[in-house]
Amino acid sequence: MVTARRGDLVELSHAIHAEPELAFAEHRSCAKTQALVAERGFHITTGPAGLDTAFRAEFGSGPLVIGICAEYDALPDIGHACGHNIIAAAAVGTALALADVADDLGLTVVLLGTPAEEAGGGKVLMLEAGVFDDIAATVMLHPGPIDIAAARSLALSEATIRYTGRESHAAVAPYLGINAADAVTVAQVAVGLLRQQLAPGQMVHGIVSDGGQAANVIPAHTELRYTMRADNSESLRELESRIAGCFAAGAVATGCEHAVTETAPAYAELLPDPWLSKTLRAEMVRLGRTPVAQDVEASLPLGSTDMGNVTQVMPGIHPIVGIDAGGASIHQPAFAAAAVSASADTAVVEGSIMLARTVVALAADPVQRDRVLEHQRRRAS
Repeated sequence: MVTARRGDLVELSHAIHAEPELAFAEHRSCAKTQALVAERGFHITTGPAGLDTAFRAEFGSGPLVIGICAEYDALPDIGHACGHNIIAAAAVGTALALADVADDLGLTVVLLGTPAEEAGGGKVLMLEAGVFDDIAATVMLHPGPIDIAAARSLALSEATIRYTGRESHAAVAPYLGINAADAVTVAQVAVGLLRQQLAPGQMVHGIVSDGGQAANVIPAHTELRYTMRADNSESLRELESRIAGCFAAGAVATGCEHAVTETAPAYAELLPDPWLSKTLRAEMVRLGRTPVAQDVEASLPLGSTDMGNVTQVMPGIHPIVGIDAGGASIHQPAFAAAAVSASADTAVVEGSIMLARTVVALAADPVQRDRVLEHQRRRAS
């Protein structure tokens, strides 16, 4: 079925890529992702969790409910440099393939449109709202420069730090001012010095989003945006505590007030299901791909994703499907260009096949089927 729908799936991938939309504003991309499954007869619920650009599309009525996550948000300035157009199209291809066997395998197929993965945590919001409650296992894929069956990720949190001082003329009466730009400098120096003592897997990076408006005015308002990452959520909490001291140092040193605001839900680390990952790996090999060795998978975290939160509460996988990007990696302009290449189109089709066949294997294996159903029952109780 996937091969027969190749043209439609590739067209969908290219159409989403051509009109990149940012987090929570993916209105055209959301509609495009729904179109093919609507034609197939999926029942679509729009706006779950109160998110305008989320949806839930269902087909079948079997007791084993399988979720397939579609992402379609883009990045500022560099568009689909993370290849979310490939993710959405492959998710649709997987859903269509499973719809053809849903009755035979006792499946309910649920395609989930999950907005704002790049910034905003759409899946976390949907989890908290109960959109995943009846789902026994969830699958999706992500493009990258190499194939990784049991991909890992880092836990992540993001914060905005605002400093408030007092304006003054920088030459006439600088002593009357309280310099919020100096608070930024002190905080950044403190963060830079702390990096030497960070634990393995911990990292921090950020930008000055507001550094003042005029060189001859001591700024009263400045803003930083920072991201913290770590191997796991416990390590992330430790990092957040230490970084908070750096932000406070800027205020203490300059006499400013400061406020730290979490700008999105925290992302947990990916916890790929071993059986699903093993089955997916076999499908990669069957299609002629060469996934990285199992003993190095855990050492290759690829950024952070809100799919980590999903895999923390139910069996799930988030494999990386390699495309030829000429040496570029995700979040680079060259990767955005590669996301509509022939290699990317192949990833859409082969990704759909490997995810669908992995779910079919799960549904057909009595032991594994019972395992994920029992896990879902315990979550629901």
